[in-house]
Amino acid sequence: MGDIVEVDAQGLDCPMPLLMAKRALNAVGAGDCIRIVCTDQGSIRDFDVFCVQSGHIMVESNAEDGIYTYLLKKTA
Repeated sequence: MGDIVEVDAQGLDCPMPLLMAKRALNAVGAGDCIRIVCTDQGSIRDFDVFCVQSGHIMVESNAEDGIYTYLLKKTA
């Protein structure tokens, strides 16, 4: 796995976590990852759909105590 860029979107509502993730993915190379941490419950569906539509890989998804963490790998 390549580099991992951390993105903190806690306290932000949809669509900000997803927009921040897209921006971070645009800034990294193929094979690199971003880890995004947010508190928006709707992000579960948002990131699932985003990965299917964009082709990026959801390496990990966790939800604990209202904190949602996703590890996304850029494919291209």
